[in-house]
Amino acid sequence: MKKIILFLTVLCFVVVSCTKEKTDYEAEIDTEVTEHHEFKEVYAINSDGYKISIEALNGTFYKGYNEIRLKITDSQTDAEADATAVTFLPIMSNANGDRTSCPHRYDLVYRQDESYFSGYSVFTDESGAERTWELYISFTIAGQTHTVKQNISVSEQTNQNLNMTTFTGKDEQQYFIALVSPQKPKVGENELVAGIYRYNRPTNPPSGDFPDASQFSYTEVSGFTLQLDPRMPEPSMGNHSSPNNEDLTQQDDGLYHGVVNYTMTGNWTLNFILLNQQGQILKGTVVPTDFTPGVEGLKSELHIDILF
Repeated sequence: MKKIILFLTVLCFVVVSCTKEKTDYEAEIDTEVTEHHEFKEVYAINSDGYKISIEALNGTFYKGYNEIRLKITDSQTDAEADATAVTFLPIMSNANGDRTSCPHRYDLVYRQDESYFSGYSVFTDESGAERTWELYISFTIAGQTHTVKQNISVSEQTNQNLNMTTFTGKDEQQYFIALVSPQKPKVGENELVAGIYRYNRPTNPPSGDFPDASQFSYTEVSGFTLQLDPRMPEPSMGNHSSPNNEDLTQQDDGLYHGVVNYTMTGNWTLNFILLNQQGQILKGTVVPTDFTPGVEGLKSELHIDILF
């Protein structure tokens, strides 16, 4: 009888604790996640008689993944310029004068149906007192190459569903994983999209004038697998997972697509294990399957925390 009473007491404590934690948590995140679907001009650069318009979602560059659209027009006629070989290179400088870049598409792709050049940039840091960003853009018209430079601002990404992480794999290479969607998850199954990139360490010293693009090169990794194990790590949630999740594999757009099933709103951790083309683990650890109410859940050494 004493054992039954003790069990019921513990059970009541867990249930009350779960309810309290959930209520406090919902009050804490009483904010609406805004989805951005409209591309707006972030910067307009006038140079050599041409206007270079750079567009991004919400007209803002954010830390993390940013789809980029670039348009080049004649400044006098506002007609589309016949530009080719359009390149896009973001450079970050720190207080010590060191310069780095971030995963990006250097050679932009022309989308004829929409009349713009398409690319992306995964900004690894927001702008600040000790970090500044610049864009170096070049294009060719009538055999003449034009180059422009623009100081830009990168804002904090407040939508945690679009978080990113960077790490060194077991192959000693530097990798980046950036969440692309969903911006605003739903309770249930969601298509989970992420970009996975590797920094290409330069093998030759810089050549010519700065910037030498070969010193700031990144690759969309091909043929990898990103194993997924989503959990709710809050102590009151017991680090429980969910059914019907699917690992992320690369699709024709170069991004990695999978399925994540969020069974409720709240704090979730996307636990990952990254496998290369040979199935070797580059980063990540298996998360125990134990249900541990009252104890903060363990996380993979490779993970991204989200919140919705």
